[in-house]
This record gives sequence, C-alpha cells and structure tokens, in this order.
Amino acid sequence: MAVKIRLTRMGKIRAPFYRVVVADSKTRRDGKAIEQIGIYHPTREPSVIEIDSERAQYWLSVGAQPSEQVTALLKLTGDWQKFKGEGEAVNTVKPQPEKEAYVAPNAESVIKEAITQKGGSKTEAPAEEAAEAAPEAAEESAEA
Repeated sequence: MAVKIRLTRMGKIRAPFYRVVVADSKTRRDGKAIEQIGIYHPTREPSVIEIDSERAQYWLSVGAQPSEQVTALLKLTGDWQKFKGEGEAVNTVKPQPEKEAYVAPNAESVIKEAITQKGGSKTEAPAEEAAEAAPEAAEESAEA
C-alpha cells in the first residue's frame, strides 16, 4: 500500500484550514485518513503550523511520501532536515502571540449604567406623570 502525507481541506468557503494527514494514495483528498499528524492554518497571521514531529519521522521512515505542500511545511518545522540528516533541524515557524487575558468589566461599567438609566427612567417617568396628572384632572372636573 502506497502511503502519502498530505493536506485535507477543512473550514468554510474562503476560510480554509488544513489537517496534515497520513492516507492511502488512492483515497480522495478529503477521504478517510490513517492518522492525523498536524494542522495548518494559512489565514491566521502568522500562519499556524503544528506537526507532531515524532509521528512525522515515523511515517517518513516507513516510506510515506509527502506531497509538495507538506514537504514545504516539514522544511519549516525542521522535520525534513532531521529525516534527511542535513545539518541542524531548526524550526523556523513564527510562534503565535499570546492572547490577552479577558478582563470582565467592573460593576460601574458605562454599558451597565446606560442600561439601568434608560430602564430606570422609563419606568419612573410614566408613574410620576400619572401622579401629577391625576390631581390636575380632579381639579378640572371639579371646576366644570
């Protein structure tokens, strides 16, 4: 059985991401895979490339043939140099920046104040107007 290491496309239209998979060479592009060994998100800045080095080395050692795209990814991660024995295997993939921790707004938030002011003034205003209008209506009916 001829085994290939290739990309399977996932995601939505115009928002692709790929899985690096080991599959039989006769299966379709998005068909059944033997094993998933990594992911590739080209649309993020910088691109996300995560490949399980140990599994990639194993599959390359038993004769799996990488596609051109996967070969380029393996060169970026340093796995191709490690497999071929060429110089030092250096990972040249840029790391993802750390996400900032989410800080919930405090109780005196502008958004919360705006909601309470609008909600509070609407419920109080008709009651106050009705209270003021009732004595005036009573005076007018008494005069008539």
